[in-house]
Amino acid sequence: MAITPFTKQQLLPQEEMLEIFRHKSELFIGVPKEISYQERRICLTPDAVNSLCSHGHKIMIEAGAGLSSSYSDKEYSDAGATITNDTKKIFSCPIILKVEPLTMDEITLLNNKAIIISAIQLKTRKKEYFEALTKKKITALAFEYIKDEDGSYPAVKSLSEIAGTASILIAAELMINNQFGNSLLLGNITGVPPTDVVIIGAGTVGEFAARTALGLGSNVKVFDNSITKLRRLQNSLNQRIFTSTIQPKTLLKALRRTDVAIGAMRGKDRCPVIVTETMVEHMKKGAVIVDVSIDTGGCFETSEVTTHEHPTFVKSNVIHYCVPNIPSRYSKTASHSISNIITPYLLQIAEDGGLESAIRCSKGLKNGVYLYHGILTNKAIGDWFNLPDNDINLIVF
Repeated sequence: MAITPFTKQQLLPQEEMLEIFRHKSELFIGVPKEISYQERRICLTPDAVNSLCSHGHKIMIEAGAGLSSSYSDKEYSDAGATITNDTKKIFSCPIILKVEPLTMDEITLLNNKAIIISAIQLKTRKKEYFEALTKKKITALAFEYIKDEDGSYPAVKSLSEIAGTASILIAAELMINNQFGNSLLLGNITGVPPTDVVIIGAGTVGEFAARTALGLGSNVKVFDNSITKLRRLQNSLNQRIFTSTIQPKTLLKALRRTDVAIGAMRGKDRCPVIVTETMVEHMKKGAVIVDVSIDTGGCFETSEVTTHEHPTFVKSNVIHYCVPNIPSRYSKTASHSISNIITPYLLQIAEDGGLESAIRCSKGLKNGVYLYHGILTNKAIGDWFNLPDNDINLIVF
């Protein structure tokens, strides 16, 4: 019999004891100034900075980053942030928080293995963007991909709510345009027929456009090819409105009479063109088109991208408004909205002991990761740019 220093009990297989408590971590976040064209938003409001600083985190903000959202540097420094003019210093922080995706120049300023939290805007990215981040072994999260407990995308939903509401308010302004508009008040006044609004698309943008138009007293007609979406819209509006699947004859009839048409469709890669040039030609003189779908190509054949400086053009006697980044027009509201969504996630990351632990604990946050230490973990991006991708669940578990 072999001699052993262990007792019979010790030689039996033992259950493995794992450490279950988590250490809180301190975050060091850099918020650079947005340099992308017409981007006026910022990721954190002074209140959010105050909340993060009171939890022991450090926030460094580039001077003037909040000015276009009506937040001064003093408000941020009073809330506990460090203000600096040194852009390099901001990009050397371990966590970078940004609204727009980073430019190639900004990527060169990053430290290796940094964490980026920003929008991704996949349709405007190039292959080099992902290759540059991979080289620096960056971990990157996209606002658009972060999921809530109910499986929805909070950042996308919130900005869609702003865009939907804004589309009606913009149309109301354009209707009184003395040169081309019909000088109509959008809504309903006693004894005067209400204005007609056609909304193409029954998603979040369509719902909030319908809600706003109904609130003003307009006649609303919503078109979408998904009966489920139309039914959900009816239920959430709590009232019966005209809904229809997209049939050219019915749509043309509605467009002929309408004062305002809102494009709120989405497509997988490009938004489908629903309204042809011929249909637009049949619309009233001075009618208004607000194509919210323009960021994915637009659902009106006559749509062309415009800017906040020159937002409209007239085609076939119809006013077209085709600005891709509508929420940026309401930069303070949009900043507040992004800040409210992102701050609880930042606090959660710190509570869980850093991003590594946080994405293990939160499925929704894990869904937001598209690069993990330089490894591409998003199949859609891999397919789009023909890059090798990995399943994050096989890397982080």
